[in-house]
Amino acid sequence: MEKQLKVQQLVDNLAKAIVGKDEAIQLVLVALFSGGHALLEDVPGVGKTLLAKSLAASISGKFQRVQCTPDLLPTDITGTNIWNPQKGEFQFLPGPVFANVLLADEINRATPRTQSALLEVMEESQVTVDGISRKVPSPFFAIATQNPIEYQGTFPLPEAQLDRFALSFSIGYPNEAEELEMLKRMQVGKIGSAQLEACITPEEVLEIRQFCAKVPVSDATSQYIVNVVRATRNDEEITLGVSPRGTTALLRSAQSYAFIKQMLDRDRKSDYVLPDDVKFLAPFVLGHRIMAAGRRSPKKIIQRLLDVVSVP
Repeated sequence: MEKQLKVQQLVDNLAKAIVGKDEAIQLVLVALFSGGHALLEDVPGVGKTLLAKSLAASISGKFQRVQCTPDLLPTDITGTNIWNPQKGEFQFLPGPVFANVLLADEINRATPRTQSALLEVMEESQVTVDGISRKVPSPFFAIATQNPIEYQGTFPLPEAQLDRFALSFSIGYPNEAEELEMLKRMQVGKIGSAQLEACITPEEVLEIRQFCAKVPVSDATSQYIVNVVRATRNDEEITLGVSPRGTTALLRSAQSYAFIKQMLDRDRKSDYVLPDDVKFLAPFVLGHRIMAAGRRSPKKIIQRLLDVVSVP
């Protein structure tokens, strides 16, 4: 009951700032609770930064934002050693990765060298500077954004970088009613992360991650996950299929999604992962992990494969 209350409070808290985007809120929580990271591919001004700041405020976590530009250096992200004349020694100055929630805004505007500075911390929750490894705060959750329309002056993320993100999704434009509600809230000062109060602690986030990792998955559902992933490796419209990391990411994400749905949906009777959970998440978890031939839409390809692979 306590876990259910915490998850419901977290969702409700985020909904105070992010108007009418229940699916986006649930997806970012799936990424957080599965121990992964999220890539938001959307046009400017739809609330990507607001979502990241609201999440940090809601979990009482430290928030840091990096505006990625071509002149950004790796040490601008990880931190560097500076000379301290008073102590007569080098002193480590932590970079913005030493936070609970890191927003890498317009990540594809950073050079590949700078992008690679995030590889270690996203996978191992640590950074290595001058041969010394330092742990970042736990939980560490990275949200990266990129504009899918504008490519001038950008550096496309390599497959190794994309593979580090558990989910990739877009918030999208609000509908008419949502946009009107957003204006009403703004007039009375009830929109924005500054108005949010913490409803959960970082330690409780780690506890929820442990619960999510224990959500049961049947052999049939595990086989379904494997079949979907393997289908991406034998399709003529895909030049690079999903890696085994993608397989485990789909499993962990499905467990987190099942946990969240169980906490929020009173009509849901099952406390285990359903094939429908996997089917819903597959485009968000696998879409950015494949290399589509030509200009085909990766998520449409995944959806086509889901229609072909038999569901247990």
